[in-house]
Amino acid sequence: MGTVAAVGEHMRVRGLALAGVDVFEAERAEDVREAWWALPDDVSLVILTPAAAEALGPQLADTRFLTAVMPS
Repeated sequence: MGTVAAVGEHMRVRGLALAGVDVFEAERAEDVREAWWALPDDVSLVILTPAAAEALGPQLADTRFLTAVMPS
């Protein structure tokens, strides 16, 4: 079983660390894309903020991860 990661704005993802989620804070679209490609191989699920999902666009089709987008 893999780990869970979250990518997105600091205020939206920081609390997930309390649940053991690996948090990758990314405020800008470039930071989101950089975090996405740097995710460790053991990650199975990526939780994204709506802004992070928008920044990734078609890259979300990458089937390495199961993804979930937080509600806005």
